[in-house]
Amino acid sequence: MKKLLVVFAIGAFAACNSSASTESKVDSSASAAKDSITNTADSAKTAIDSTATAAKDSIKAKVDSVKK
Repeated sequence: MKKLLVVFAIGAFAACNSSASTESKVDSSASAAKDSITNTADSAKTAIDSTATAAKDSIKAKVDSVKK
């Protein structure tokens, strides 16, 4: 029984010792999806900003023409 316990302890120590990994594992498809979503959001923000600026300028021009 003592021999079995020693073998089990050595096996557990070896298993725990080899589990340390400094390697970072990243799913490439998850990274690609995140980049795609970020690019889409940036494109949408740019489009919304340009549309809002154009609308603001149009309203400002109408107000200025009414004032004159």
